Amino acid sequence: MFLTITTTGTGRRPATELGFLLHKHPDKAQAFSTSHGTAHVLYPEADEQRCTAALLLEVDPVALVRRGRGKGRGGAPDAALAQYVNDRPYAASSLLAVALSNVFSSALRGVCRARPELPGEKRPLRIEVPALPARGGPGLVRRLFEPLGWAVTAEPVALDEEFPEWGDSRYVRLVLESEAVTLAEALRHLYVLLPVLDDAKHYWVSAEEVDKLLRAGEGWLPEHPEQKLITSRYLARRWSLTRQAMERLELVRLAEADDSEVDELDNAVAAETETEEKPAPLAVRRRDAIVTALRESGAARVLDLGCGQGQLVQELLKDARFTEIVGVDVSVRALTIAARRLRLDRMGERQAARVTLRQGSLVYTDKLLKGYDAAVLSEVIEHLDLPRLPALEYAVFGAARPRTVLVTTPNVEYNVRWETLPAGHVRHRDHRFEWTRAQFGQWARTVAERHGYDVGFRPVGPDDPEVGPPTQMAVFTLRATTDNNANNANNANEKEERAA
Repeated sequence: MFLTITTTGTGRRPATELGFLLHKHPDKAQAFSTSHGTAHVLYPEADEQRCTAALLLEVDPVALVRRGRGKGRGGAPDAALAQYVNDRPYAASSLLAVALSNVFSSALRGVCRARPELPGEKRPLRIEVPALPARGGPGLVRRLFEPLGWAVTAEPVALDEEFPEWGDSRYVRLVLESEAVTLAEALRHLYVLLPVLDDAKHYWVSAEEVDKLLRAGEGWLPEHPEQKLITSRYLARRWSLTRQAMERLELVRLAEADDSEVDELDNAVAAETETEEKPAPLAVRRRDAIVTALRESGAARVLDLGCGQGQLVQELLKDARFTEIVGVDVSVRALTIAARRLRLDRMGERQAARVTLRQGSLVYTDKLLKGYDAAVLSEVIEHLDLPRLPALEYAVFGAARPRTVLVTTPNVEYNVRWETLPAGHVRHRDHRFEWTRAQFGQWARTVAERHGYDVGFRPVGPDDPEVGPPTQMAVFTLRATTDNNANNANNANEKEERAA
């Protein structure tokens, strides 16, 4: 997947200013990790008269399949028909648009710290894309770019040059030329219109895409004659999102016509009375799911194993039904921050009696952790090396044996929906592993069977129909017969110890 940006200049205004604008030095070849491969930036030519920057995106087809089966909502049908053999590594698409926004983020925003005056200057630009999917043909390409001031050359690519009777493919070789456009404007045009022409996106299209579209379309999309088509395709033909975007674009158009601010027109409801809320962060949803499961279990005495900085402990303290809460972590620094967050030094006596913070390792048994109603391992297991996981399993399920155990961990299948997460990377640098739903399910069922628990699974966060939720939670419940057998065994051991 390839794209070049060329500009010309003079001795007073050298073409190599393109390097300042892109924040990439012409004398260097650089590589950047992206969601589904590696992006390379290099300069085939760079002098005062002419400078060309090339963006080469190497897409890993295997990672594309593993991270999302090559498609999201509204994904490319080619990728659906053939997982490993498709046009995604070669044809410009949303993959290239995301690479543009990641690699040239400052240029896209119109920011240049070294030369602040440059981003606002219009300059001659020539952009070439050798293979661009054009669902709608060369005519649609011209209808999209010509109103933006580009001279457009869209040459259809033959299906096979050896057999011209087969006709043209749906791909074109695109050349855009303009004598007076800023680089930021050009990049924003490409960022929106590349996936529009491909009519597909490689990632899940959520409500956040509306904001991205409006930011990138600022100054040109409200007045574009193909505004409706652009909006619908960019948002993967999701009707609710398209309607939302169209309403906001109409407000922008009216505000510009009236020479006023959007907020002055959109004042039917006061800001303080708005009822629509932003989606809760995943961390908040995770804590809510854990607290709900603990309430359902009837637990009163709860262990937060791997409590970190005490966010869950703080949430549990708000509910009087949790009479004793113990936070355990191996990190003294984390416990110090947790104590500061909870304001233990200022807490009332009755409230302070409900909470304890304790240093300890979860891979060693601890008699002080026995006898609790429930234990929580929230985003903990993935921080352990796999060979140490059996030790944690025994310490919690075999030795402590709370009636209920809640375990949450990332669902690696959902990583494809994080647009900016590089291919093959885990969500946090300290994660030793991240499991698929099948892997987590197999581990949880094995643990449950070995230690006499029943286990069920719940999604945490939006449950994507293709890749599942971002977080997966297992709810372990100790079987009553197993608990009685364990108590009888403990009583027998105590009698033997007293007799001895």
